[in-house]
Amino acid sequence: MFSQNEQEQKKIVEQEQLESCILHGLSCEWERALWILNSPYREKMRPPFFCLRDMKDRWGTWDGKKREISLSRSLVLNHSWAAVREVLFHEMAHQLASEVLTASHESPHGPQFQKACYLLRANPKASGKYPPLDKRVSDERSLSGSSSLEDKILRRVKKLFALAESQNHHEADAAMSKAHALISKYNLDLLAKAEDRDFTSIFVGQPALRHFPEDYSLAHLLQDFYFVKGIWVSAYVPEKEKMGRVLEVSGTIPNIKLASYVHDFVRRFIHSQWREYNKDKGLNRHRQTDFAVGIIEGFRSKLEVQRKEKEKAKDPLALMKIEDPLLRKYMEYKYPHTIRFSRGFPSRDEKVWKEGKRVGKKLVIFRGIEDREGNKGRLLESQN
Repeated sequence: MFSQNEQEQKKIVEQEQLESCILHGLSCEWERALWILNSPYREKMRPPFFCLRDMKDRWGTWDGKKREISLSRSLVLNHSWAAVREVLFHEMAHQLASEVLTASHESPHGPQFQKACYLLRANPKASGKYPPLDKRVSDERSLSGSSSLEDKILRRVKKLFALAESQNHHEADAAMSKAHALISKYNLDLLAKAEDRDFTSIFVGQPALRHFPEDYSLAHLLQDFYFVKGIWVSAYVPEKEKMGRVLEVSGTIPNIKLASYVHDFVRRFIHSQWREYNKDKGLNRHRQTDFAVGIIEGFRSKLEVQRKEKEKAKDPLALMKIEDPLLRKYMEYKYPHTIRFSRGFPSRDEKVWKEGKRVGKKLVIFRGIEDREGNKGRLLESQN
């Protein structure tokens, strides 16, 4: 048994190791973020010092004299890494404005800072008491009021997904279909109004050095049926102390919340079904991928059948692919240097894949969209 002194010492060492890992992650993210800048700006940016501090009234600071970016301990320990990156990029914009755009005689959030935010794709609001990204997404009412259209849409979708828990498979399918119809109507109404609207981007899943074929299949499913756009972006992988990649989805808050929920639900469904299927078989990781891809393709075929049935009935709420010009414009600005790539799938076991597809055709998304307690995607915690 450890004495109280030894336990306290152990906690101190663990805290130091954690903070060291976070600081290394900030340095890696800072360096990677520079590549969105044009060469003249990028070449003039010099690495700053990084520091974690206890802050009460702000999430981060840039100190030009010390050449130091400081972030709040509360932010990095209690919020998502995507939220941490948002504040980091905001402070990078202060550095860019100060050291490259020569904004020394301007107010802190003056024209040169605004220009720096534009160049870095940074959020000019991400400072002071502005809610962190994960808080803004989890509580859309903080932005638009509890009676907002978005809030009402999500409440109704929650109720329909709750009905989808029915033991009667036809009733469950019908409830899920109605939920999708409601989502389609929401997006069609947005396009019809042609009004300005805010888009947000969040991480779905965890950063990793390697992603499996089912991860890409699931990303395509979200993009094709849930009114979001997805990009694989660079992000820090703490356990490897290297930059890896993570899926980042963009869209309206209701759409990204729904897409994130579906992503997590499908992954949990795959894991539970695989454990059951592989209980006495001892199949390897490649066969797990076959089974997982089969489930996703089975679920996709189910959604496509529902779409075709609604199209035949001339139902305007079919799960059609809706091209949102404002979202496309947002994506072109936020991700100016995208690269398309295709990955070949290794040889698969047709029997395992077909079994997965059979299971996927029965998949029903159910229950309400809820924020899971305790885990908010923090740097050193697994979301899934």
